[in-house]
Amino acid sequence: MKPIPRLPKLQLDLPLERDGSARFLPAIVALMVYLAALALAGMMALDGALSRWDRALAGTLTLQLPPGDAASGEAALAALRALPGVERAELLGDDATMKLLEPWLGKVVDLQELQLPRLVDLHVDAASRTDPAALRARLLAAAPGARLDDNRIWLDPLLSAVAAVEYVALAIVLLVGIAAVLSIIFATRTGLAIHQGAVEVLHLIGARDSYIARQFQWHALRLGLRGAAIGILGAGITLLILARAAGSAAPIAGVARALPVLELTGFAWIVLFLLVPAAGLVALITARITVLRTLGRMP
Repeated sequence: MKPIPRLPKLQLDLPLERDGSARFLPAIVALMVYLAALALAGMMALDGALSRWDRALAGTLTLQLPPGDAASGEAALAALRALPGVERAELLGDDATMKLLEPWLGKVVDLQELQLPRLVDLHVDAASRTDPAALRARLLAAAPGARLDDNRIWLDPLLSAVAAVEYVALAIVLLVGIAAVLSIIFATRTGLAIHQGAVEVLHLIGARDSYIARQFQWHALRLGLRGAAIGILGAGITLLILARAAGSAAPIAGVARALPVLELTGFAWIVLFLLVPAAGLVALITARITVLRTLGRMP
């Protein structure tokens, strides 16, 4: 792993590098960026997983036909295929049904003895917005006792819950940002108090407030970038460890995993790495505004 390149030192009239006013600022910024990166990564990974589920279940319905003769099943399929918006209606064979039951009942199962309902894989055109109530009415007329399950019944509440989780993650990022800004303000004011004599001398020789503010803002930029680079590096390592651990966890008895695997797209990684320049920019602007406001109150 290559070491993080160090930024070149700037020529400053104030010896900001030698005082301890901002000694712990990089560590604070690193912790804030680490927490913000994990919150954003979790939010984007969960949103991506639900988007994939939504696309996979769009227009997908499950139909259960009561056990009976083949004629009633064919009548139900014919009624389904005659409806507008129905793209496909296929009766699952014994092999497909066995695969669905295998995780719970094992491989040695006689379907003839279980009297299981027959399953129909039903796909409708999502753009046509086929009414499930109309489907149920037609199905009950063709096959009494049929049951139509809309997969979105359980997905819609899950989407609402994920939306609430996303709001919480955004609130965490906002609180982390506020804490980082307060830390930079405190460190900048402490530096101004330590170098008050030198600042007054610069004022006496004609230095403007903006010139003095530049001394602190570039110093804060260096510290902010240094801490943010450390924080994003730690967050990246943590996310890679979590992704590998989730990917290597074998499903129990062949049952599909209920929790989504942590998968981040290239765009998500770009967003996370943009936290580094964003933290540096926040440090620069915060330090500049703090110095200008403090100097503006000086006689």
